[in-house]
Amino acid sequence: MMSNKFQETITAEEILEYDLSWFKGEIVVVDNLKTFDRVMPAIRHEKLLGFDTETRPSFRKGHKNKVSLIQLSTGRLACLFRINMIGLPPDLAALLGDPKVIKAGVAIHDDIKVLRKVRKFEPAGFVDLQKFVKDFGIQNSGLKKLTAIILGFRISKRQQVTDWEAEELSEPQQVYAATDAWVCREIYKKLTSIN
Repeated sequence: MMSNKFQETITAEEILEYDLSWFKGEIVVVDNLKTFDRVMPAIRHEKLLGFDTETRPSFRKGHKNKVSLIQLSTGRLACLFRINMIGLPPDLAALLGDPKVIKAGVAIHDDIKVLRKVRKFEPAGFVDLQKFVKDFGIQNSGLKKLTAIILGFRISKRQQVTDWEAEELSEPQQVYAATDAWVCREIYKKLTSIN
């Protein structure tokens, strides 16, 4: 086990004492292949990306919707790929299968399983922060708690159960989605001291 300079757990009440923060870089909603072709070169050769997905919530017991959105973030650019509109293009599937590109996310096993139903690919380069943080003695594994413990700020989860298949994603949805991917990248970066 690595030396621990982080607290093991945090309560919801303690999180409320932290300042609220969010992704402040460029957000690109990728809802057509022209935009896809424009943004892919900007993230294709990154060594580290934050990864997350969003799914339209289902309020019917036992029913789960397909993934609506894949978020990939650098430190300054968050790409929100609207899978419900563009599918999973081969270049994006290739990136998800590239072992040279680290894709850090939380609870990614189910995300990958669902994405492989959209297009077959061999996932590689993924780091599940829920497992990764255990080496640092951190017991909490939800993104909100990990962000507070490791990055020292609070993120909002208000947009989580909104309609991710709406015709247009609202600005709060875009910021929420970008933030979730970006903090995954920043958490991994801080834990591994990647510059």
